[in-house]
Amino acid sequence: MQYNDEDILKRVRRIEIKTRGLSDEIFAGKYHTAFRGRGMSFSEVREYRPGDDVRDIDWNVTARAHRAHVKVYEEERELTMMLLVDVSPSRMFGTEELTKKNLITEIAATLAFSAAKNNDKVGCILFSDHIEKFIPPKKGRSHILMIIRELVSFTPSGKGTNISEALRYLVGVNKKRATTFLLSDFINSEADMPKLEDALKIASAKHDIMAIRVFDKCDEHLPDVGIIEVEDAESGERSWLDTSSRRVREFWAQQYAERNTAMASLLTHNRVDMAEVATDGDYVKELIKMFKKR
Repeated sequence: MQYNDEDILKRVRRIEIKTRGLSDEIFAGKYHTAFRGRGMSFSEVREYRPGDDVRDIDWNVTARAHRAHVKVYEEERELTMMLLVDVSPSRMFGTEELTKKNLITEIAATLAFSAAKNNDKVGCILFSDHIEKFIPPKKGRSHILMIIRELVSFTPSGKGTNISEALRYLVGVNKKRATTFLLSDFINSEADMPKLEDALKIASAKHDIMAIRVFDKCDEHLPDVGIIEVEDAESGERSWLDTSSRRVREFWAQQYAERNTAMASLLTHNRVDMAEVATDGDYVKELIKMFKKR
């Protein structure tokens, strides 16, 4: 769907009004303190004390000294949030009031305004099966509104989804540690899956990454509406499904569950927390739940 400038400005304004208020709820509750090592730079090494985080142990110094030592960090004044946003065609799907694109845009805007309240820089990487656009991190309301405008109006050239490309690009353009949100429906290219584990391992070692999976209820469970034609938004492949068949519905649900379980396991293995948000769900609740786990 194409929007003219007036339509885009109206939508951006509506999103700003809604998400600035929601960002107060997230920021006041959990955003500022949620991230392990977020915005921290190495300062010194000292002996381990009871209560120290074992993840901060410096194993090289510990081995040499024969006593446990931990790395001490100090907070940096300027912090950075990066939004890695999937703009592939599958985001256009939605059977509820919001499409996955609408939901991703609202979540990204809420997070960006939350970062702005903390005086953080915000940057954005739009990706499909390649990097579509990079918006360097900056501060300020006008910058955030520009990001929202891109999320509303951007038309991708790619047809698939390669999450590993976005992660590799993130590592290349952000040398300093960044709080990073990966927003996608995680319908990733099968060809990209072997590359994704390595990309996650490298990126999560350099940045604090959280995944936000958006989905529609019909992604998970086919409704019983008889014989329908379905089209893969990214491959263009079409097929007919008899949704009145319980076997067909069960197979659909099983395939979806297996893909999600594999992706969740991969993220967990690489220390990436994930929130799952339905197009008819409460994303503020799910974000706060994710922050509480950190």
